[in-house]
Amino acid sequence: MSPEPPTRPHKIAVLIRDGVLPMELGLVHQLFGNARRTPSGPPLYTLRTCALTPGKIRTDADFPVYAEHGPDAVATADTVIIPASHEEDESLSPGELKPALAGTLKSATDAGARMASICTGAFVLAAAGLLDGRRATTHWLSADLFARTFPTVTVDPDVLYVDEGKVLTSAGEAAGIDLCLHMIREDHGAAVAADVARRTVVPPHREGGQAQYIQRPVAEPGLTSTGRARQWAQSRLSDPLTLAELAERESMSVRTFSRRFREETGLTPMQWLTQRRVDRARELLEETDRTVDRIATDAGFGTGASLRQHFQAGLGVSPGAYRMTFRGTRGSA
Repeated sequence: MSPEPPTRPHKIAVLIRDGVLPMELGLVHQLFGNARRTPSGPPLYTLRTCALTPGKIRTDADFPVYAEHGPDAVATADTVIIPASHEEDESLSPGELKPALAGTLKSATDAGARMASICTGAFVLAAAGLLDGRRATTHWLSADLFARTFPTVTVDPDVLYVDEGKVLTSAGEAAGIDLCLHMIREDHGAAVAADVARRTVVPPHREGGQAQYIQRPVAEPGLTSTGRARQWAQSRLSDPLTLAELAERESMSVRTFSRRFREETGLTPMQWLTQRRVDRARELLEETDRTVDRIATDAGFGTGASLRQHFQAGLGVSPGAYRMTFRGTRGSA
């Protein structure tokens, strides 16, 4: 039995500024706007495009957009998403937000809103002090400046997004898609996120991080991709795979394979494998009645205790609690 739908949709405010990137604004509306539990079910989110002063907002293209809503809609939102502005972001410093913007963000955070940024929108969250002592990411071209400007933030330039609970950041424009799907997955489960991905014709989970897109001055000759090994491992998650077996699939030494894998994905091979196994366990908890011990075997964790440990570490909940949240069925935990 599926859980009852929420009494009201989750309210999202997309706070835009002059210089906004139209793609980032559009992808937020497209992805969250398609989220439903069933094809004919009610929307799970409502979205409002907001600005500090409602009206016409310049974009970085040759057309403006119109923001109908103002700070009041931001202050009452459940989630606030800040796309990038090429006109403002990289000039921001700690504590130097415009008073109106700082006040609007404070009202939202004081009310308990979840905050998220796309691309260099992370500069806004950092300037507001919301990333102090936290991990964050931004576009790799801006990562060094971001780290110098906000030394209290731990910058990870290799990943597509970072989830710090109530504050989330993503890398360049397209990584906003990965972040939005992640948020939908966290809110409503893997099945809803996968349906949104299918409707939008994007992968529900993109392999690797932005490390694979960073231009490197010198590439090692003859170095091949690790994609075949990832594909091979993905189809054998229930097997006790080893690092040596993965490296063998690409005819590399373990050392070379590990280095190349990290360059392409931003993760070690074993970190990547654990994430894929957690993803598989989530799918099985949502879509089947198998026991936790059986799912642990099918996902490659071996024992229920190992699955519970990785679930708690990665998601902060037990497998049984996850199943209750996203399926409404009590399983063996």
